[in-house]
Amino acid sequence: MSEAIANPLEAEATPEVHSADHGTLIGKVVSDKMDKTITVLIERRIRHPKYGKMIRRSSKLHAHDENNTCGMGDIVRIRQTRPRSKTKTWELVNIVEKAQEI
Repeated sequence: MSEAIANPLEAEATPEVHSADHGTLIGKVVSDKMDKTITVLIERRIRHPKYGKMIRRSSKLHAHDENNTCGMGDIVRIRQTRPRSKTKTWELVNIVEKAQEI
């Protein structure tokens, strides 16, 4: 019985789990009119502190798109990076889903 793991939490902890998606967000491209820059709408749901109702909150972030690959309506993953301009501190990681062409 002395061969059992002393601390069961040590066996469960893996470094990949904690750092895999740190600093990344998924959102929808709402503007691609600027050169090498996209505007991404990030929506999240929070619980109202007093009433408990789920509320939608949103943020618009500017992200760097080096090759101008994104279009309006694309679902993208962005990550935080060094400041590239006054308002742009995010960069494109990948396109999760392309928007449908009409």
